[in-house]
Amino acid sequence: MKSIRDIKEEFQTAVDLETKEKLAQSYQTDSRKGVQDLIARVYREKEKLQSELERLEGMKQFEKKYADYTAICGIDEAGRGPLAGPVVAGAVILPKDCSILYLNDSKQVSASRRDELFDEIQEKAIASAVGIVSPQRIDEINILQATYEAMHQAVERLKVTPDLLLVDAVTIPAMPMKQVGIIKGDAKSVSIAAASILAKVTRDRMMVEYDALYPEYGFAKHKGYGSQMHIEAIREYGSCPIHRRTFIKNFY
Repeated sequence: MKSIRDIKEEFQTAVDLETKEKLAQSYQTDSRKGVQDLIARVYREKEKLQSELERLEGMKQFEKKYADYTAICGIDEAGRGPLAGPVVAGAVILPKDCSILYLNDSKQVSASRRDELFDEIQEKAIASAVGIVSPQRIDEINILQATYEAMHQAVERLKVTPDLLLVDAVTIPAMPMKQVGIIKGDAKSVSIAAASILAKVTRDRMMVEYDALYPEYGFAKHKGYGSQMHIEAIREYGSCPIHRRTFIKNFY
């Protein structure tokens, strides 16, 4: 009889859930507690995966509703609220049969998982792009108009022209194709969620780069948002070139 250690190693080296399940079935009659614990772990993993697949299926309701459209593009932004840095918009067209596990509103996903999803989205997307509008432009035209401008940029940079836009919360002015604005769309549409991840990761990486240029503000930690640490740094050091002057006028 194999030792529990050897059996555990078999489960650990199994390449996928299907292989693990076959192992679990082969050891079903082994009554040792250690083996039964390994089997139970596999079935918990299977249940968790099934639950995730069902959640993702629920996030495809708008993609299914508008399935007659050829290229459905999700659009979302990151960085409307911060005191510093650009506003970034993401635009993503996913294949109709695309499945990306754990895809969700970027605010509901850990930083490490966002990085993994960012790579997977770019690998699987039919087309993806970002639009970036500077703090100076935000001060010039206001954050809402700057957000629209970033969204326009993102759509224009796609290598495939979409015929339907699914947009988180807003309707973008002067776009030639049909739009559907969805409140909290980044939690209701896989296309918008993918755009949310793209925008968030792009902006966060930019803020880490800015942190190297202006280390006294702590941009790598708060990403430009109005944390107490950030506000105190502004009061101590003044503004820097990536601050939004119209956002910090109340305390500087």
